[in-house]
Amino acid sequence: MPVRDAIVAKLSAKFAPTHLEVIDESARHQGHAGSRPGGETHFRVRIASLQLTGLSRVAQHRAINDTLADELRGGVHALAIEVAPRSSPQAVPVPD
Repeated sequence: MPVRDAIVAKLSAKFAPTHLEVIDESARHQGHAGSRPGGETHFRVRIASLQLTGLSRVAQHRAINDTLADELRGGVHALAIEVAPRSSPQAVPVPD
């Protein structure tokens, strides 16, 4: 399974997000540390979830990093995390 699909599946199962984007930014980092042929090394996650509401930014990031621990150990070099409040305009429903 592609890394992006694994990230989407795990975050969806754990947090039931109202908004989720997982963007593979590996092409932007070619030649940099952690880059490898084939990509799947640098990702950006944008998520809104009731389960993350009320947590500090550090706690939100820890929860996401814990959920993606296998991916972070297995080859994901960088993970940028943006948590949107549920009431944010970004917090739109996840398409089925």
